[in-house]
Amino acid sequence: MHKINTVLFDLDGTLVDSVPDLALSLNLALNDLGYAQYSESEVRNWVGNGARMLVKRGLSGSTKVVPSLSEAVVEQAFSRFIHHYREQLGKYSHLYPNVKSTLQRLFDHNIQLAVVTNKPTEFVAPILQSFDIAHYFKATLGGDALAQKKPSPLPLIHLCTSLGSTPEHCIMVGDSKNDILAAKAANMKSVGLSYGYNYGEDIAQHHPDWVFDDFSEVASLFNG
Repeated sequence: MHKINTVLFDLDGTLVDSVPDLALSLNLALNDLGYAQYSESEVRNWVGNGARMLVKRGLSGSTKVVPSLSEAVVEQAFSRFIHHYREQLGKYSHLYPNVKSTLQRLFDHNIQLAVVTNKPTEFVAPILQSFDIAHYFKATLGGDALAQKKPSPLPLIHLCTSLGSTPEHCIMVGDSKNDILAAKAANMKSVGLSYGYNYGEDIAQHHPDWVFDDFSEVASLFNG
């Protein structure tokens, strides 16, 4: 394996369990418009393709979006969701076990760290700062920063280039198939984390180079 100098991390479901805040904000938005609300466990299976898709799934009451869904209703619900999420941000979310200590170990190994997420850009820095991990990352990239988001390889390649690295010297670490598909399309090695949000699927089905059950295992790639 080429010497890895850069690790890219997904945010939701990888570093942070943000579903409690997302579910609450989605339900508040749905309630504003007179739609049914859903349990946190149901919403957990809808996260991973960005905030707008989460809202569409909430309006549809399913992972599969209703084709007849009005764009005007989506826009209204999305606006309400963003409003509520700004107010709820960080209230009930939490870091997954061993995230901070593992980031510190990688940082001490002089590995460049970055975040690439489908979450809207405005929320990325506040979340990282609220958990006191923002200083570990040389760059962050939100889902609305470029023309395409994961599973497109574009965000990963963009970050690699901006950090002066290349795909063969990078690893993508994420919890969903979007992370793994993006990494494969970018010709980049990938780590699939089994504990996050992957629509109820086993992350191993998408054949990442490594599957880890605990975030701390990422550091094992740099031992010795």
